[in-house]
Amino acid sequence: MNHLSTGVEAAVPAAAVDVDAVVVGAGQAGLSAAYHLRRAGLEADRDFVVLDHAPRPGGAWQFRWPSLTYGRVHGMHALPGMELTGADGDRPSAEVIGEYFARYEDAFGLRVHRPVHVAAVREGDGGRLRVETSEGPYATRTLINATGTWDRPFWPRYPGQETFRGRQLHTAQYAGPGEFAGLRVVVVGGGASGTQHLLEIAEVAAGTTWVTRREPVWREGPFGQDEGRAAVALVEERVRRGLPPRSVVSVTGLPLNDALREARERGVLDRLPMFDRVTPSGVAWDDGRAVAADAILWATGFRAALDHLAPLRLREPGGGVRMDGTRTVRDERIHLVGYGPSASTIGANRAGRAAVRQVTELLARVPAAA
Repeated sequence: MNHLSTGVEAAVPAAAVDVDAVVVGAGQAGLSAAYHLRRAGLEADRDFVVLDHAPRPGGAWQFRWPSLTYGRVHGMHALPGMELTGADGDRPSAEVIGEYFARYEDAFGLRVHRPVHVAAVREGDGGRLRVETSEGPYATRTLINATGTWDRPFWPRYPGQETFRGRQLHTAQYAGPGEFAGLRVVVVGGGASGTQHLLEIAEVAAGTTWVTRREPVWREGPFGQDEGRAAVALVEERVRRGLPPRSVVSVTGLPLNDALREARERGVLDRLPMFDRVTPSGVAWDDGRAVAADAILWATGFRAALDHLAPLRLREPGGGVRMDGTRTVRDERIHLVGYGPSASTIGANRAGRAAVRQVTELLARVPAAA
């Protein structure tokens, strides 16, 4: 269906399309939710709609750098109802997972609308939410938000950043190590992406410097279900209190593998504390140390992409959205999946199922307005 309006109609508010549920985002969490909506008996483009701003299937995976092959992906969990089998580990993860998501959407008739930009979600008429999008408005009884974090790269601010004569870029712009050949590179960030970038760049750069805010925590040995549950519980406690979520990896530590051990022996993982300022030619510390650099790569993570929900005033004074499971405490009609403790592939699957269970209970309990 087509809800695009012409310039002539712009002065007249478009009539909203009525649905029971809108899913915003078609990454792992959004597709999981859409799958469970179908299993609950709802039909795509009749009872619910899935909106995705990306140009093609694959969620945030489609934007990953080519050197991140499928074989190097950590902990990719299959979507519900369809395994990912026979994938070539040497192919880029963006291709493998993008093709898998496309097959999944087709197999289960999810009819994802893309590219569609959701500008705002606000209170509508008759107890419904009004979802304002680039293809026109929707009036929905419930909303499952699965927008992830990729669209909101976090750039910390340091004195002198604007004076740096080299190149500054974020993980979201990273295209692979080749562009750093022969350069002196500062990699900022102690997460999984930071260490992956560092190891790749060190193979081709004239020199690398690794800088992190906190001392990296390395994890050796097996990481079982008990450890996983404990880590998720720590993240869940923050969102229950209305604080911004931390990533799961921030509480699990970084798993040591052979490549990281070898890099540590070579000194690639010799970490420096966070610098105090950026200079035109590099970075510097207040104790007099300085490092010359041609490029600074900020592997400093992402924040939840929730700006379109701002009209609903869901945020708490602590800066986060207080949650009860996947449901926002301030509005039972709205669920966040792939947020906080469910910001992992297996967590996203479980969150999609949990959200749909509560959504269908709400739809049965609260009759649609006439």
